[in-house]
Amino acid sequence: DVQLQASGGGLVQAGGSLRLSCTTAGFSFDDYAVAWFRQVPGKEREGISCITSPSVGRPWYEDSVKGRFIISSDNRENTVYLQMDSLTPEDTAVYYCAADEGRCSFLRRAYRFWGKGTLVTVSS
Repeated sequence: DVQLQASGGGLVQAGGSLRLSCTTAGFSFDDYAVAWFRQVPGKEREGISCITSPSVGRPWYEDSVKGRFIISSDNRENTVYLQMDSLTPEDTAVYYCAADEGRCSFLRRAYRFWGKGTLVTVSS
């Protein structure tokens, strides 16, 4: 079974950093794309970063996180990381990881498998 578990959220001051982890099971990073989404209450869940096999393509970043967030994967640990630097209060959200076969997408419907979210709160 495909399983994902996001962790690493917490409270951080503006300008600080956090690293989120998405621990996975049941699939290979060679075949699946893994994406990070975030959601603020009352707003749509938005895709912010995605990684897939290097043979398929480069990582994706939504414009608001480019240059601040870095996505990476560790095949031995079956984990995808999201390093988040220069955090602002606008980054406050519940962060989710999602996975499915194929290429990266920022469409929520492109992913069948989701982990439970982890809350990131950035104070001003």
